[in-house]
Amino acid sequence: MTSVHDVTYDLLRRHGVTTIFGNPGSNELPFLKDFPADFRHFLGLHEGVAVGMADGYAQATGKPALVNLHSAAGTGNGMGALANAWNSHTPLILTAGQQTRAMIGVEALLTNLDSTQLPRPLVKWSYEPAIAQDVPLAMSRALHMAALPPSGPVYLSVPYDDWAAEAEPQSSALLDRQVHAVGSFDAPSLSRVSERLNAARNPVLVLGPEVDARRANAHAVRLAEKLHAPVWAAPSTPRCPFPTTHPYFRGLLPAAIKGISTALAGHDLILVVGAPVFRYHQYEPGAYLPDGADLIAVTSDAQEAARAPVGDAIVGDIHATLQALAANVRKSERSSPTPQERPAPAEMGAVRLSPEAVLDVIAATAPRDAIYVNESTSTTNFLWRRLPMQEPGSYYFGAAGGLGFAMPAALGVQLAEPSRRVIAIIGDGSANYSITALWTAARYKIPVIFLILKNETYGALRWFAEVLKVDAVPGLDLPGIDFLSLAKGYGVKAVSAPTTGDLKQTLTAALGSQAPTLIEVPTLAEGF
Repeated sequence: MTSVHDVTYDLLRRHGVTTIFGNPGSNELPFLKDFPADFRHFLGLHEGVAVGMADGYAQATGKPALVNLHSAAGTGNGMGALANAWNSHTPLILTAGQQTRAMIGVEALLTNLDSTQLPRPLVKWSYEPAIAQDVPLAMSRALHMAALPPSGPVYLSVPYDDWAAEAEPQSSALLDRQVHAVGSFDAPSLSRVSERLNAARNPVLVLGPEVDARRANAHAVRLAEKLHAPVWAAPSTPRCPFPTTHPYFRGLLPAAIKGISTALAGHDLILVVGAPVFRYHQYEPGAYLPDGADLIAVTSDAQEAARAPVGDAIVGDIHATLQALAANVRKSERSSPTPQERPAPAEMGAVRLSPEAVLDVIAATAPRDAIYVNESTSTTNFLWRRLPMQEPGSYYFGAAGGLGFAMPAALGVQLAEPSRRVIAIIGDGSANYSITALWTAARYKIPVIFLILKNETYGALRWFAEVLKVDAVPGLDLPGIDFLSLAKGYGVKAVSAPTTGDLKQTLTAALGSQAPTLIEVPTLAEGF
């Protein structure tokens, strides 16, 4: 007999999904029974860590990843991380075990009530098969739905007795199915956009995470150089779409209506590629666009295109679009943009290091192709100005605004990119949301470098309290956390680096090791 379990694993194998992340419970054990030798499983001690690892892995590979959660409780614990995957367009397949079919009706313990509604609206598709024989078809659909543009997470709830059931004989037809989306510019659209770019007096490019996700970075560089156009990273972008060392790069746009309009003043055409228009955060009202400016947006997400408050939008493949535009626009006779002045070396703090000084040491010590996973939210602007991010896939940042992304995501990225070194730059407030990721790093010998900027406060919240003009807010200070002891308790080597000399020495040693390392750096709380 060929079981549903057998066919499903064959299907996953055919799609290259042989790495599974999870935190299983009793409902999930039948799925993991007789775990195949050619698959590998990474355990997270909390569901948020399991989803975060899968998120980082899927973003770095550009392919679907599977994470196995425990019924409703495990799904609930993973929802914060799922919010990030949704906002990052990460192709994730979340499976959750359902109670045995015979006891769903009586709502026995561990029944996932109304399971398909539980993860909404943070998934593209959510399903529980009506009969056991539908499970392989549901998994096939999940694999394709997660990957099709705009890619994103999907959810599949499976009663645990389904895995042992006999498979429908025709299920084998699913194994060789391929589903492709084609979304390149048609000739009239390409001509219209190219002509508007050619005719613009002073165009500017705003690039978002999809440029890096689709590995279209080189085409973006070619387009900017042909147009002699400056380039901004979209506000709050979770990936780096353009080399930060390029003379045309202008930095990270602010996440405010007025701030964006001010930054883009003087440009008559704004081309936004691979990002929403725009991801605003703090409320700073003003005109959406500077005077005299038009906007064209290109995205793979029809929802992003439809909800933009201004400009024209085209839904299509980001890689094909940038490649076509770079090939078809004329080389401009305008003068090249004046390179931005690089920031001066940071001054050394008398007692604690400034974040700028820490970033300067990282920039001078890390290899050219280092990957940075950032969750030091109050120092993000410093990071974009000071770290040289030149290779595709060099930067990951939480896209949903919550905390707990970086530590597990760094593990997933490192598993996906074993030939590159991953440095997770994390605030001490952020680190506590997913500190158990250290156990997984130690257990599976994943050589991520966790660099904790310890300023003993929620720095981003203190900044936002000033923006909102609210005083005497409780719960913003974090004294007395000993990350060295926490790391050692989970089995990770931990070192304190209070000076730039210490930091350079410990970071160099960590880069030369194939074991995970935590470096705690006491830093100033900038501006507070």
